[in-house]
Amino acid sequence: MHVKIVQVCPRYYPDIGGVETHVREISERLVQRGFDVEVVCTDPTGRLPKYDTINGVGVIRFRSFAPDDAYYFAPQIYAHLKRRDRDLIHAHSYHALPAIFAALAKGNRKLVFTPHYHRGGHTPVRDFLHKIYRPFGSRIFDRADKVVCVSEYEQGLVMSDFGVPEWKIEKIPNGLNLAEFANLKPERNGRTLLYVGRLEEYKGVQHIISALPRLEDFKLEIVGKGPYENNLRELADKLDVSEHIGWQSDVTREELLQHYASADVFLMLSTHEAYGITVAEALAAGTPCVVARGSALAEFVDGERCIGIAVPIAVDKLVEAIRLLKNVEQHFGDIPVLDWNDVTDRLINVYGGLQ
Repeated sequence: MHVKIVQVCPRYYPDIGGVETHVREISERLVQRGFDVEVVCTDPTGRLPKYDTINGVGVIRFRSFAPDDAYYFAPQIYAHLKRRDRDLIHAHSYHALPAIFAALAKGNRKLVFTPHYHRGGHTPVRDFLHKIYRPFGSRIFDRADKVVCVSEYEQGLVMSDFGVPEWKIEKIPNGLNLAEFANLKPERNGRTLLYVGRLEEYKGVQHIISALPRLEDFKLEIVGKGPYENNLRELADKLDVSEHIGWQSDVTREELLQHYASADVFLMLSTHEAYGITVAEALAAGTPCVVARGSALAEFVDGERCIGIAVPIAVDKLVEAIRLLKNVEQHFGDIPVLDWNDVTDRLINVYGGLQ
């Protein structure tokens, strides 16, 4: 099956994040399988090349207006897609505007939509704007020929919030490159906590920092960057725990994998997640996890290698969970995730069913 596909997303590599990783992993594998793939995305900074080729994937970036690093307003995407000769459009992320430009430009082509939807905004302002946006965002689901959800949690939200019928939905979880976890060499010391991800208030890193005064024997490694970093640093100074925190960003993939392997407990206390790829990666590295319940993160909870705690986060419950997990034996295998190759195979079946 030779299909010309355009993947539409807010940002793309070298930008990092859950959606960015998802689109890159499937796009590169689709090219390896003989598909003609173009990625259309935005670059609010204007520093990245407009035209690029990364591992065989053609990338076109349009300058966007992205206040608070969100929304990615780039109506040029609509004009570009209208004139492009492509068989299928695959749009990603309900929570940014490129997907709606893709839906409006659909024409007589097939449209697949992976919303990565977690309901609501990350701040009161964003939540208010999401309520205004919903009548417009719902048009993406209406125009989509197939909606791909990455978790049971997301599928439930999509069905209840937008009335999408079950027959229109295909559940395909995110994946991992499982082979890259096979030969990791852990360097655990019994005292390292790890967070990986964007630094936003909804991610809950402030709760980890708030627990550090009661975890004097632990050090917290934070890998990531984002608009909430200054607030987190101020909180650490206020609680006099700054010396117990290591801050890193822009690490290589190899360095990130080693962080996973060397941590004693991984924490993700986010309140808005459609999947939770960093939790999957930590578990694949054999590292036990503490997650917040109330989103798709709860699907990783098994009570042994992954503990879920209720929202709002109580510091005493967090400390208890960390101390319970810190001595859990490293365990590889039996990870409830797919390899990205399997994800791509399932996606090809979706594309083929629309031809």
